[in-house]
Amino acid sequence: MAAGPSPPAGVGDRGSSSHPPPPPPPKILLAKPPLPPPSSSGADDDGGGGAGAGRSRQAPQPDSLSLVSDAWEIHTDKILPYLTENNDFMVIGVIGPTGVGKSTIMNELYGYDGSSPGMLPPFATQTEEIKATAKHCTTGIDIRISNERVILLDTQAVFSPSILIDMMKPDGSSAIPVLSGDPLSADLAHEFMGIQLGVFLASVCNILLVVSEGINDLTMWDLMLTVDLLKHNIPDPSLLTSSTTQDKENRNDNQSSNEDYIADLCFVHARLREQDFSPSKLVFLRRILEKQFGSSSFSIGSSNATPQVSDSSVPSSMKVEDLSSNRQDIFLLPLRTPDHSTTIEFGTCSSMLGMLRDQILSRPSRSFSKNLTERDWLRSSAKIWDMVKRSPVISEYSKALQDSGLFRR
Repeated sequence: MAAGPSPPAGVGDRGSSSHPPPPPPPKILLAKPPLPPPSSSGADDDGGGGAGAGRSRQAPQPDSLSLVSDAWEIHTDKILPYLTENNDFMVIGVIGPTGVGKSTIMNELYGYDGSSPGMLPPFATQTEEIKATAKHCTTGIDIRISNERVILLDTQAVFSPSILIDMMKPDGSSAIPVLSGDPLSADLAHEFMGIQLGVFLASVCNILLVVSEGINDLTMWDLMLTVDLLKHNIPDPSLLTSSTTQDKENRNDNQSSNEDYIADLCFVHARLREQDFSPSKLVFLRRILEKQFGSSSFSIGSSNATPQVSDSSVPSSMKVEDLSSNRQDIFLLPLRTPDHSTTIEFGTCSSMLGMLRDQILSRPSRSFSKNLTERDWLRSSAKIWDMVKRSPVISEYSKALQDSGLFRR
């Protein structure tokens, strides 16, 4: 990739090494900004400094471009120069627990080539050292824009013990204002972080990847059903824009502008063993998926019931990737070993990541009600984040959980 102009101040900045001769400073891969970068005077406007100083369990990493900071506030000033007035773009988000490969998947969707010398991945990934010290790489929401005008949103892990530790005050309350109003206990605030991330991503993305570990862990499915329950009165991003130049033509005549918008879900089950890769297991997983989400607002599966099959009833030529390519709602990824030597019948983890990328980027996704530009999407997303934090429905759910006695008061 040809080197573009330097990113805004603070993005990819690396101090000079004290060991001569200094190597060329690595850069975080970002799309080329359409406008000159803003002056360094506003470099700290995204809250990347003082408010996050207490997040000691976060692994050291290069400066990032954050849409939502670790203080749970949204910041758009540093992102705006990377967006254009183009209205032909796609937004893909990811949500899941720690260590399941969310950032690795997003790097693949970005088109990052790990063999490029001197280049860091656009999204930081966990190393063995980070895993051993139980730290996390991402807090809030990081954003990158690919050359294909795909806006990628990588999120902090849900159900993360290290994030819970960092946000807990000595008295057990949360140091981060997750909801407007009275402060919450850290464990309840931590629970609502995952819910708010899910509601926000389902409101502003075209495609939302829901990543789980293993073939039998359906915890993320339950979280997304809660998201569907609480995503109430959150409008389509294209209906919040104040731009007078946007094209008012409906992009989808079958979708009413009054209909609540919700992203399409794709479920990724990662870190699988070879025995988990069988057509019958994938079909069975789809049957459960369609049953779980049959009455939800999410569009899952099709009107035709998934047939019940066994491995013996599947043609010998049929493989897991053949079933995946037909439906594009569930993807399976094998466990990746440190030396990348794991190879199963269907290929390596890298090759299956490549297939996932091709299918996701070519997948017909749900459109917003009206045309809007990348910059209008960013402005609308900021408004939606504020709506999520102030949602009366989510606040009432919080009170119900407090009254249940499951969380500390």
